[in-house]
Amino acid sequence: MAEGPGAEARLPELLATGWRLWEEVEAGTEPSSGAPAVQDKVRQGLGALRQAAAMVAELELFSENEDLEEVASADLKYLAVPALLGALTLRQVDASRRREHLEAARAHFCRFLQLCRAYGLSAAPPPAAAAPGDEEAGSPASRGPAAQRSLLAMAAGRQAKIERYKQKKELENRLASVRTFVDSGQADEDQIREFYLLQIQKWVNISLEEIESIDQEMVILRSRDAAKQSSAPPHGTSRQARAPLKPFILTRDAVQSKVFGAGYPSLPTMTVNDWYDQRRREEALRGQTAPQKPSADITDEELKKQQQEKKEEEDDEEALQKARDWDDWKDTHPRGYGNRQNMG
Repeated sequence: MAEGPGAEARLPELLATGWRLWEEVEAGTEPSSGAPAVQDKVRQGLGALRQAAAMVAELELFSENEDLEEVASADLKYLAVPALLGALTLRQVDASRRREHLEAARAHFCRFLQLCRAYGLSAAPPPAAAAPGDEEAGSPASRGPAAQRSLLAMAAGRQAKIERYKQKKELENRLASVRTFVDSGQADEDQIREFYLLQIQKWVNISLEEIESIDQEMVILRSRDAAKQSSAPPHGTSRQARAPLKPFILTRDAVQSKVFGAGYPSLPTMTVNDWYDQRRREEALRGQTAPQKPSADITDEELKKQQQEKKEEEDDEEALQKARDWDDWKDTHPRGYGNRQNMG
C-alpha cells in the first residue's frame, strides 16, 4: 500500500463523483448527447474516475492472485472503476477521435471483465477483438463448414442474449430491494456486500453488451475508411489547374502589332510567331507537344492562294454531292411524278 489514510479518504469521494455524473448523463433530459452540459459532465466524470483508478492501483486494492473472500466489503465497489471509465469514454462525441474512444472504452471493459473473472464473478472471458476481415465471414459467398459454424455461433449468441436479458431483469429486481436497506442505513455488512456484488454483476452484463456494440461499430468504421481510400484518386494523378489566359490581339506581323497596340487603353498584342513561341515554352514546361510554328517564308499572297484553293475544293465537293443526290432522286421518282394538274 503506497499511500496513507489521506488517499483512502479521498478515493470514495472520487468514485462517488464519477458514479453520480455517469448516472446523470444516462438519465439526462438533454436532446443530444453532444450538448455542452452533457459533455462537461462526461469530462468531469472521466477526470474523477481516472484519479480513482490511479489511486486503486497505488493502494493495490485488488490482485488476480487473491480470492473474493479476501476483499473487504467496502472495497468491492472500486472494482467497477474500469467499467465506469469505459461507459463514460463512449459518451464522448468527437467524431475525429471516435475510433480512438472506441478502442479505449473496449480496453477499460476488458480490464474490468478480466478482473471479475479472476475473482470468479464472471464465467465468460473478455471477448477477443474482431480482425479486419472477420466481418466478411458471414457473407453469402462463404459457404460450407465455416458458414455452418458461423450460423451455430449466431444461434448460440442469440440464446445467450435471451438468457442474459432474463438474468438482467432478475438482477435489477434484487438490486432494487437491497438498495432500499443500503440507502436507509439499516443494512448490515452481509447486505452491503451483496449490494456491491450485485452492482458488479450488473456492470459485467453492461460490459459484454458494450463490447459487442463497439465491435459492430468498428466494422462499420473500417468499411467506411476502405470505401474512402478506394474512391480517392491515386497520388500524383490530379490534373494541375491551368492559369486563366489573358485576352490579347493576334496579329500577322510586327507592323500590325504596332497598329493594333497603339492608343490607351489597349489589349496586349503579339504576332503569330510570338504566340507560337509562347505556346511552345508553355507546352515544354508541361512536357506536352507544342503546336508547330508556321513557316516565315510563306507570303501573304501564297497564304491567300492556299485559302482560295481550299475553298474551291470545298465548293466542288458540295456541287458533286448535290449532283449525286439529284441522280438518286430521279432513280426513285419517275418522270411526271407529283403532277396532278392534267389528269383529264
